[in-house]
Amino acid sequence: MQTPDWMARGQRHIWQPYAQMKTATPPLPVVRSHGSRLELADGRQLIDGVASWWTACHGYNHPHIAQALRAQLEAMPHVMFGGLTHEPALTLARRLADLLGPGLDRVFYTDSGSVAVEVAMKMAVQFWLNQGERGRSRFVAFRGGYHGDTFGTMAVCDPDEGMHSLFRGMLAEHDIVDLPRDEDAMARLDAFLESRGPQLAGILVEPLVQGAGGMLLHDAQVLRRLRQLADRHGLLLIFDEIFTGFGRTGTMFAFEQAGVRPDIITLSKALTGGTLPLAATVASNRVFDAFWSDEPAHALMHGPTFMGNAMACAAANASLDLFEAEPRLAQAQALSGALAAGLAPCRQLPWVRDVRVLGAIGVVELDGVRDREALKRRLVEAGVWVRPFGNVVYLTPALTIAPDELDTLMGAVVAVLRAQRP
Repeated sequence: MQTPDWMARGQRHIWQPYAQMKTATPPLPVVRSHGSRLELADGRQLIDGVASWWTACHGYNHPHIAQALRAQLEAMPHVMFGGLTHEPALTLARRLADLLGPGLDRVFYTDSGSVAVEVAMKMAVQFWLNQGERGRSRFVAFRGGYHGDTFGTMAVCDPDEGMHSLFRGMLAEHDIVDLPRDEDAMARLDAFLESRGPQLAGILVEPLVQGAGGMLLHDAQVLRRLRQLADRHGLLLIFDEIFTGFGRTGTMFAFEQAGVRPDIITLSKALTGGTLPLAATVASNRVFDAFWSDEPAHALMHGPTFMGNAMACAAANASLDLFEAEPRLAQAQALSGALAAGLAPCRQLPWVRDVRVLGAIGVVELDGVRDREALKRRLVEAGVWVRPFGNVVYLTPALTIAPDELDTLMGAVVAVLRAQRP
């Protein structure tokens, strides 16, 4: 494709994410988005199979969110949240608390998922400090997990399979263990927690799906075991629902499928319907009460400059309107069946290790990928935007994707993987 002038002039000044800039294929110039489609500078349209890293749950350019943003921009795009407040942020906090259910009542806003997890970890450590317990600074997290790219969150990602092994030795030390998928594993984790004792602040897990660590699934019983163990050992349980929240697994939040509740939950990605950066760390009353004090030192000393941004909160409120007014959860559940059927032919390919589906998440795990850039290029040539990572080709489309677009998307994945070994 012919490179547009703005890209030719600007690309040499940009540092792309997750890319070796010397060898990576140049990014595709997008000029418009609508629904589940991206329009490129040369006029081609791609069906987006990953909804911009799972954020655009209602598709792109939904008119209700666009109108909310226009109205908020005219009234007040942003004011600092330190010492000031505004209606969109408080309304959103109340609505999130209502959705999450009794006990998860205190919302702390940040700008990204990584920082939301950082704040959750900071809350958990200070929860113990405010009660006079020092030394509780370690977390238990799980192999295959991913929680962000900041130094604090890199330290609780999978240390071997994750992307941050380069920084080993610079990161805080935490305990990365196996998920308790059965009673034997639960007994081992129980004994491990007992041995660590007063060093631990909490347990951190992605409910039902370990996303960027490999799109690995586990059942709801794992979450019930973790809740039981956290209670037995007096630890805080943190659910990282940055990927799974807002309908992606078929329920509004993944933890609802387990019938247990965390002490802290982190939310981001689809929170604003894929329009603006916003994240939330929501704490239980038990956690918040440890900070409710006459002692200034007991306050949570954290506050991003754009915390509670009014436009982002307006977009999030508009997104929640759509979950109330339109059948998003039913659409996610329907996508589950469609993805299972549409990706099933991949099971017959000798280089496919597994095909798995949960809610609006479809995953084809390969036994290896020799040339990921070539695989992405062939998918683009087939008319779809899919961004494989590791050994997985995954689909996380907008919950509103049209049936014919979904068929095209799945058909392209099957055809490209069938045509030649990746």
